[in-house]
Amino acid sequence: MTAPDFDAPEEVTWQGDWITAKKRGRWEYCSRAHNIRAAVILAVENGEIILVEQYRVPLGQRSLELPAGLIGDDDGGEDDDPLSAAKRELLEETGYEAEHWEEIGEFFSSPGMVSESFTLLKATGLKKTGPGGGVGGEDIAVHRVKLSQFPETLKDFRRGDVAIDTRMLLALGPHLLGDL
Repeated sequence: MTAPDFDAPEEVTWQGDWITAKKRGRWEYCSRAHNIRAAVILAVENGEIILVEQYRVPLGQRSLELPAGLIGDDDGGEDDDPLSAAKRELLEETGYEAEHWEEIGEFFSSPGMVSESFTLLKATGLKKTGPGGGVGGEDIAVHRVKLSQFPETLKDFRRGDVAIDTRMLLALGPHLLGDL
C-alpha cells in the first residue's frame, strides 16, 4: 500500500525557535525545531497518579496533564536523554523524586498533524523533596489523584473549565475498557 504524497519533497514553510511548519505534497504539519523531543512521566503509587495543571496559551485555558518536559531544550543540553529530562521535570514540576524508573517507549500524540514524539517513562517509589510548581513563572498546580476516582475527577476538572490532555486516557483506560 502506497500512501499519497509519501515521496513528495518536504518543504519548510515557517520556522520559529521551537516549532517548524512543514508541507509535503498536500499535507501540512508541524514538528519541533532542532529535533527536540519530550519526556512524559507517568508517576504512580499506592493507587494514585501525580498530575499537573497549568495554563496553555494555544488552548487559552488551564490544562490537566501528566508531568512532562522537553529533552535537550536547554543550552548545553545536546546530550540530554529521556531519563535525565524526566527526572529533572518531575522534580521541577511536582517536587517529587522517584526511586524506580521504567522507560515504556516512544509515542506520537497527533500523527496526522504533528511529527513530535514523546518518550513515556513510569516513575514509582515517589518521595516529596521539593516545592514543585515549575520554573520561571510556570505556575504549575500539582494534583495527587486516586485512580479509583479518576472518571469523576476528570468530570470535576471539566466543570471547572480545565482542558484534559489526551494522555489522561492512560489512567482512564481501565474505566473505559472494563472487563473486555
